[in-house]
Amino acid sequence: MATSKKRSAWAQFGDYASLGIALPATTVTGYFIGVLLDRFFHTTFLYIVFLILGIVAGFLEIYKVASRNSD
Repeated sequence: MATSKKRSAWAQFGDYASLGIALPATTVTGYFIGVLLDRFFHTTFLYIVFLILGIVAGFLEIYKVASRNSD
């Protein structure tokens, strides 16, 4: 029998509130890293790759927080 600690409502609120910043931040960060690498390597497609990676990272963070708080 595993016992799980119940988190306070304020801790859960903080986790969910941080998602409002985490998803856009990871998306924008991925985009800007891609733009910088495009300029460095003189390419035109890396910004799309890193934009998608940033979006995926944001959704993984949402999944991680949601699964942690669903117990």
